[in-house]
Amino acid sequence: MLRTHTCGELRLSDANKHVTLAGWVQRTRDKGSVLWIDLRDRYGITQLIFEEGKSPAELVAKGRTLGREFVVQVEGVVTERLSKNDKIATGDIELKVTAITVLNAAKLPPFTIEDDTDGGDELRMKYRYLDLRRNPVRESLQLRHKMAQQTRTYLDAQNFIEVETPVLIKSTPEGARDFVVPSRVHHGEFYALPQSPQTFKQLLMVSGFDRYYQIVKCFRDEDLRADRQPEFTQIDCEMAFITQEDILNMFEGLVRHLFKNVKGIELPSVPRMKYDEAMQRYGSDKPDTRFGMEFVEITELTKGKNFPVFESAELVVGINATGCSEYTRKQIDELTEFVKRPQVGAKGLVYVQYRTDGTIKSSVDKFYTPEELGAWTAKFNAKPGDLLLIMAGETFTTRKQLNELRLLMGDKLGLRDKQKFSALWVMDFPLLEWNEEAKRYHAMHHPFTSPKPEDIKLLDTAPGDVRANAYDMVINGTEVGGGSIRIHDRATQQMMFSHLGFSEEEAKKQFGFLMEAFEFGAPPHGGIAFGFDRLCSIFGGADSIRDFIAFPKNNAGRDVMIDTPSTISDEQLKELALITKK
Repeated sequence: MLRTHTCGELRLSDANKHVTLAGWVQRTRDKGSVLWIDLRDRYGITQLIFEEGKSPAELVAKGRTLGREFVVQVEGVVTERLSKNDKIATGDIELKVTAITVLNAAKLPPFTIEDDTDGGDELRMKYRYLDLRRNPVRESLQLRHKMAQQTRTYLDAQNFIEVETPVLIKSTPEGARDFVVPSRVHHGEFYALPQSPQTFKQLLMVSGFDRYYQIVKCFRDEDLRADRQPEFTQIDCEMAFITQEDILNMFEGLVRHLFKNVKGIELPSVPRMKYDEAMQRYGSDKPDTRFGMEFVEITELTKGKNFPVFESAELVVGINATGCSEYTRKQIDELTEFVKRPQVGAKGLVYVQYRTDGTIKSSVDKFYTPEELGAWTAKFNAKPGDLLLIMAGETFTTRKQLNELRLLMGDKLGLRDKQKFSALWVMDFPLLEWNEEAKRYHAMHHPFTSPKPEDIKLLDTAPGDVRANAYDMVINGTEVGGGSIRIHDRATQQMMFSHLGFSEEEAKKQFGFLMEAFEFGAPPHGGIAFGFDRLCSIFGGADSIRDFIAFPKNNAGRDVMIDTPSTISDEQLKELALITKK
């Protein structure tokens, strides 16, 4: 080893020891008679000291030649610092250097390797290997490591077995777009990279591996956001001989185990909410339950007063922004402009100010009397000082729009604290959703999700009303996991494919292997997959998953560090039969 200790290890109890350290030069402070250098490695920082008149002159001179990020090995004696630094673990000591070896010189980095760096996102991604030296990024990856470690600890203790499934698989038409890989041996044929190991984990249940898990890479060729990457990681799990209740209890246990052992937080029992209730109360199937501000419907209180917007509306619904009655007209106009943005799509916003002096003022005063507006405030349980924000229109759309406004107000009022955690199970999703462009139903989760047995009779007459045996885990308004009880017999699976518009031939071509497996004794089974990157970002209090991935892509799906995607040679294209040989 080129070192006896790390740069974060030495303490006052090590005083007078002769040690060897190795690391990167963080910064240099030259006071003329004294030279200090901060030496950094993954474990921390140790201050080095060179003193003129006490240290050999050539050693002091060599120390002055060291630039930022030089890789060096130093020997010296541990001494007590006169001016201690309580911000670092090694702040009581320094190393009086007796020998120094430059292991590798370094160019001046394009940004400072500091917690608060001067480098922008794109620059830091181009030099990601330098960005990874910074404490916040390193700590994010250490958190990820601990999350993976504790996930395995919990699942191993519950008799799960970790099984690797293939990365080169078959392309399927459902779900997001596949990344495809051309075959050199079989011209004109393609593998796909897995969007999830769904069919393989179901086959493992048929095989008798009744408790499977995998921390697995998955791939989706879809538009990117802060919480999406073209390649991402799942905690993928499946269990046989279980009911939905068993799944919920098992994986609520996993989430609570992670909070306790990674964050030191005792997460309370996770409440459950049906999809319909979540949409009615919050306008979202992944509601942020760190704060209230639940929806209040006042449709019946608004009719018959000749206000066109409300008269034509299917739903009139609002939220109570506590303590915001004194918002200025400018502030309310800003909220109106927010909901009118294309991303939200509302036509406008009605407000009612229940002022601190007890008077009520609204944007619809000429249509409604003070008594009628008072009935609204009573329905909202409003108090003097509150502001009612009301929207109207088609039920589903209006709820979604109001959800965006609710989240904005939660941010403005400081109600979405990243150090506060609220988990929720959302259950009983619709099995199918209508695709207007394709003019047919698609599976809301995937085509292997079991319908509620009592709703199967509705598949022919009211397919949109059929509920799925499906469940999502939501934390702080983010879906971190989703799963379902699976179909485990051929007849039901064939019926499901039929309702999704697959012909018998198409179903056999795409999933014949799975339906045949069901005929060899498939047990009842179900599972769940957690977005591991998202979980890590929530535990780390971050909005983006990128800092929890060692080498992420940018918002355009590019790796700007290695410059990919990139072209390949004509020779490779010819081998793959993607261009014709000349």
